[in-house]
Amino acid sequence: MCKKENPIPGKIIAVTNRSLCERPFFEQIKRVCETKPAALILREKDLPETEYEEMARQVLAICEEYGVICILHSYIETAKRLERQYVHLPLPLLRTCMQKTKNEEKQIKFMSGNLSMDQKNKNKLILGCSVHSVEDAIEAEKLGASYLTAGHIFATDCKRGLPPRGMEFLKQVCENVNIPVYAIGGIGLNDGKIDSVCECGAAGTCIMSAFMAI
Repeated sequence: MCKKENPIPGKIIAVTNRSLCERPFFEQIKRVCETKPAALILREKDLPETEYEEMARQVLAICEEYGVICILHSYIETAKRLERQYVHLPLPLLRTCMQKTKNEEKQIKFMSGNLSMDQKNKNKLILGCSVHSVEDAIEAEKLGASYLTAGHIFATDCKRGLPPRGMEFLKQVCENVNIPVYAIGGIGLNDGKIDSVCECGAAGTCIMSAFMAI
């Protein structure tokens, strides 16, 4: 299937998890950005939004210094306040976001699969979505996601006890949507799996544990 243009210019997306860091979090972010991933998802979604926004301001500054795209997670209003385009959402939050949009009286337009932030801000939200089935992937694309993360593909300590969905699952997701798909789960920086998932049709991969340990 011919994919829409990828809003993320590269194969590797770093994903944060401050609980895995052995050094101060912002120092770790700098180390990650020095490796020049295509993007970094600030995934600290357990934080209250006010604390998340404070953290996001500092992480955004680091990412800008190194020329790395920073993707905020879960908090769309924070993205609007900080005038940021990229937001990653779990599928339930994407559903809620789209329903809220339909109910708003102000004009919010959908263009090229992206959600217009508001009339004053011409930037479009580039929405990513986490999916765990082919059906999830199809729904997320219909709701307006610009890219997907699909997993978990390989066994990982982050999903201990849960069987991986595997490469055939990834292939099926990639074949059933027209937007870029990033594999996630059990993938390292130098273990050969990045090439393997791309051979299945993925645009690249999201990596958490390895980036939080470099």
